[in-house]
Amino acid sequence: MAPTVRSEVAEGVATVTLDRPDRLNAWTGRMELEYRAAIAAAEDDPAVRVIVVTGAGRGFCAGADTKALGGMAGTGEYDTGHPERPATPGFGVHPDFDHPFSFHHGLTKPVIGAINGPAAGVGFVLACFFDLRYAAAAAKLTTSFGRLGLPAEHGVSWVLPRLVGTARAAELLFTSRVVLAEEAAAMGLVNAVLPPEQLLAETLRVARSMASEISPASLRVLKRQLYADLAGGLDAAASFAEEAMVRMV
Repeated sequence: MAPTVRSEVAEGVATVTLDRPDRLNAWTGRMELEYRAAIAAAEDDPAVRVIVVTGAGRGFCAGADTKALGGMAGTGEYDTGHPERPATPGFGVHPDFDHPFSFHHGLTKPVIGAINGPAAGVGFVLACFFDLRYAAAAAKLTTSFGRLGLPAEHGVSWVLPRLVGTARAAELLFTSRVVLAEEAAAMGLVNAVLPPEQLLAETLRVARSMASEISPASLRVLKRQLYADLAGGLDAAASFAEEAMVRMV
């Protein structure tokens, strides 16, 4: 069976590529298993300081594979596509992060998405849990859950309002409308829009700059602060910052 995820490391950056281009990198249980293994390997590799995630071909991730959804409708269970238990990178930091996509917030290394094409459903969820998102011009993003008769999946109803605000999140969830990368940037869903032929190179440039110019210890602490503080309160945030300042000086 051909791998559904590729990974390579260079200049302090792990590039993880969803690799089912003939299906617009539609998500399957096998892909989840391989993706989480790739992220766990990058998290554990001292040579890696930043992770970039992208898709092969003309799509980022077009959502859950329709065959898996069909199996779920027939059996009442999601088709995992594998008997193994997935790796658990990012787990154990906070209960909020011990889930299939929110685990990105428990990682110690920044994750940057290079959204090269359509990101729908679970692909949209995956992108929302990255730390930074760069998108190809005219790339299409959509929640799509309502059109499929599904709820907002995997905690995206928590993270999306924190990215774009409650009103915009409600519109994206309730209408399932397609948003082009340019509008997504205007609402704060993506950080920048780039020509498709420049997307990966520019994303890697940012990642390599981060890997070479920013203290790894600071990156770890900054990422922990960012998401722990979202899940907690101001008192806990200020107390941790004071303790970390004393420890890191």
